[in-house]
Amino acid sequence: MSAGSVKRRGTGVLVSLLALAMVLVSGCGGGSTDEPGGVDISSGDRHLDLVAYAVPKIGFDEIIPAFRATPEGEGVGFSASYGASGDQSRKVARRVPADVVNFSVEPDITRLVKAGLVDENWKEQAPNNSTPFGSVVALVVRKGNPKNIRDWDDLLKPGVQVVTPNPGSSGSAKWNLLAPFSAVSDGGRNLQAGLDYVAELIRDHVKVVPKSGREATTAFEQGQGDVLISYENEAIMLDKANAGKNPNSQVEYVIPPQTFKIENPVAVVNTTKDLPAARSFVDFLFTPEAQRIWAATGFRPVDPVVIEETRDLFPGDIAKLWTIAEIGKILGEGTAEENDGKDLTGWKAVDEVLFGKKGAITKIYDSGGKQ
Repeated sequence: MSAGSVKRRGTGVLVSLLALAMVLVSGCGGGSTDEPGGVDISSGDRHLDLVAYAVPKIGFDEIIPAFRATPEGEGVGFSASYGASGDQSRKVARRVPADVVNFSVEPDITRLVKAGLVDENWKEQAPNNSTPFGSVVALVVRKGNPKNIRDWDDLLKPGVQVVTPNPGSSGSAKWNLLAPFSAVSDGGRNLQAGLDYVAELIRDHVKVVPKSGREATTAFEQGQGDVLISYENEAIMLDKANAGKNPNSQVEYVIPPQTFKIENPVAVVNTTKDLPAARSFVDFLFTPEAQRIWAATGFRPVDPVVIEETRDLFPGDIAKLWTIAEIGKILGEGTAEENDGKDLTGWKAVDEVLFGKKGAITKIYDSGGKQ
C-alpha cells in the first residue's frame, strides 16, 4: 500500500463553507474573549462553563456565537477553558466549575462518571454516542516532504525526529500512538510488534514531548522536528495558517494508508445550574448548521448528510481505519476471569493493556523507550 502527500481537493467547497460559517456568526462575531479584539461571548442572563481539550477551540470559536444566535441560545453567556484533555478532566473532577465538557478521549469523561459529575448514561443523551465530531490521525511534514514520509515505518528512518504529546496528559497522544500501534500489530493481534514499534519511536525519534496536541502543533510550527503526529484537523489548520508564509515555514500533510478514527465525546455535567441551556448547547452541536461549521474548521462531521456534502474537504485513500471498538475487542479478549466474567472492551481494554498506570505504553514512556 502507498499513500502520497494529501493536497486538499475541493478548495471551492472549503471556501464556501468557511464563508457560511462567517455568515452564521456575523451578527455575533467570530472570536472569543481570550483573543485581542475578540467578541464578548460571556454576556447574558444565563451562563455556561465549557471545559474542553485544546484542539477544538477553533471550532468552538465559531460554534458558540452561532448557538447564541439561536432562540435556544439567546441570553446564554459562555466561559470557555481549553487545555490538555487529561488535565482538563482532572480539574473538573476537582470541582472546577463546568457545565459542558468536551474531551479528546472517553476515559476523561469516565473519570467524571466515577466522580459523580456525569451521568452513567451520558452516551445515550446525544446522537452518535455523544460524539459530535471527530478526525483521523495524520502526519504533518515540512513543505515538499523532504524526508519522504509516506507511512508509519518512515518515522523510524535514521535521523527523523517526531513531535507528539505525552499520553499521560494528552488524549491526542493516545490517538497518535494507537494509529501506528494498530497498523503494525494488526489491531493488537501481534501485541509485541506494536510495542516494539512504539518503543523504538519513543527511544530514538521523539525528542519533543509537549503536554497537549495544541502545544505539539506550536512546537512544530516553531521548527522543532521533521514530523508532527496529529489530528487531521490540526494538519488542515496548520497548512492553512502557514500557506502564505516563508516556504521554510509551510507544511503539508499525509494520511497513512492505515490510520485511526478519532472520536471526541461531549457530556453535560450534572451539577450544572442550567440543565436546559447545557442540553440545548450539546444538542446544537449535532445540528446541520453546527456540523457544517465543524467541517469548515477542519473537523469531520458525524451527520450523514453533511458528511456527504463535505467529503472533498477530507481527502486521502484510507485502506484501513482502525477504531477503538475494534482494537478494544481484540485487546480485551480473554480478560473475563479478572473482570466479573466479561471481557473488557473499548477504552477500558485499551487503557488496561496500553495506557493505564501499569499499561505497556505507559511503561515505555516512563523508561524512555525501554521495555
